Amino acid sequence: MPLFSSPRIAVMELFGVLGAPSRTVENIRLLQSLRENDAVRSVVIDIDSPGGTVAASDYLHRSVRKLAEKKPVIAFIRGTGASGGYMVSCAATRIVALPTAIVGSIGVISVRPLVYELLDKVGVKVSVTKSGRLKDMWSAFREPTEEEKQREQALLDEFYETFIRVVVDGRKLPPDDVRALATGEVFTAVRAKEMNLLDELGDLDTAIDMAAELGKTPRKVRYVRPKRNLRSLLMSRFASALVEEVSLRLEQSLRPRIDYRRHP
Repeated sequence: MPLFSSPRIAVMELFGVLGAPSRTVENIRLLQSLRENDAVRSVVIDIDSPGGTVAASDYLHRSVRKLAEKKPVIAFIRGTGASGGYMVSCAATRIVALPTAIVGSIGVISVRPLVYELLDKVGVKVSVTKSGRLKDMWSAFREPTEEEKQREQALLDEFYETFIRVVVDGRKLPPDDVRALATGEVFTAVRAKEMNLLDELGDLDTAIDMAAELGKTPRKVRYVRPKRNLRSLLMSRFASALVEEVSLRLEQSLRPRIDYRRHP
């Protein structure tokens, strides 16, 4: 991202499922550059995301929080700010949402494909050699044992507590209030504002006006995007995004995963 010649409000987009490694790294680097650029007086993060992997959501939340410690950050939810998408929003100084936006889905989900019946039908057997009784507890080639289900639930509960702490700290809400809302369900932005999950209803202009006021800067806006890698330069923007999205969805459909993500 080039240095600006005068004070500006930077607008960054965060769209789609959170989790593709290359995209996550690019967004984190962009957030760091915005933090270090003194000409950037405030930042608007334009969000439309159902969330994604636990690690990507957590890393982006931490990066936005570091940015917000140095300058005002406004999260604008234009369509969906659910699960990991909402987690990222909680790191911002203020949250603005379109009245018809979908907000919330505070929870964790584990998805594991089980293919052993299909393999039996086609005559394929799987041999597993392991050391450590739970080494293959995520196997798609058999039903999980009761012990494995309990261990998996304990892991989800730990991630769930992390999400609740993020909302408690970010929104300055009592833990019991957050737990009552943390059912995994989504709310309209109008309802979310009533529950103090966001600060203001409005559009992108509302978020930019708020960024100008909090950053004490003229309303000069610059849209910023991650530096494009070689693959993006060789392919059109649409084709690159499509290939990455399809690859991510294919990978996620074939391996066990734990997500801060709204489903389906």
